Amino acid sequence: MDYSAKFTALEGLKIFSVLPQIQLEALSHHCIKAEIPKNEFIFSVGDTIQYVCVVIEGSVKVGLNTQSDRILIKEIAHQNDLIGENLLPDAKYRRQFAQALTPVSLLKIPMSYYKSLLEKNPLLCHELTKLFVNKLSQLEERMNNFIFKKAQTRIVTFLKNTALRKGIKIGIDEILINHGLSHKEIANITDTSRQTVARVLGELKKNGIIHFSTRKPNKILIRDMMSLC
Repeated sequence: MDYSAKFTALEGLKIFSVLPQIQLEALSHHCIKAEIPKNEFIFSVGDTIQYVCVVIEGSVKVGLNTQSDRILIKEIAHQNDLIGENLLPDAKYRRQFAQALTPVSLLKIPMSYYKSLLEKNPLLCHELTKLFVNKLSQLEERMNNFIFKKAQTRIVTFLKNTALRKGIKIGIDEILINHGLSHKEIANITDTSRQTVARVLGELKKNGIIHFSTRKPNKILIRDMMSLC
């Protein structure tokens, strides 16, 4: 990826839209382009913190391992999302992992340069704070769903949110999503079980609300968002 392409990618990221053009141009020169194969880890728990990453294309799951040896998926990052930015000032090692769900293209921003930008730009710090608040709100919504909503509703909410974030509109009412997750990973996100995910998706397919093939279960066609409830 040449300089102009990196500049365009960063310019499209809302958090960096507050930077003056000269700083955005300098940031483009400091970024490193990386291609990550499907299932490869971008960083792992315990890794030395070296970069903040901007997802240019593809999907990434970000999570951590709990004390009970379960994997907690905190978010699924897509195009123009920032990952690895939620850092304590003195943190040296990763507390989360990031793994490519699909082939991923990303820009890696050296941590030292990223921190210098924050120190010089109050507006950038403000945008980063808003990003944190949004992510905390999403986690809070998941907690509320876990407490107050049934398993099927949580799985349907996952489908809806995925469709709104990265769905491809087909025809008048149909939306195609390619979530890149296994049933177990969806279960980790929705706080359900793999068997429940398989059952709910199967029932939605049987009722003609969604469609997917057994060969490509990651691709789901939502026939009508209004009937997805």
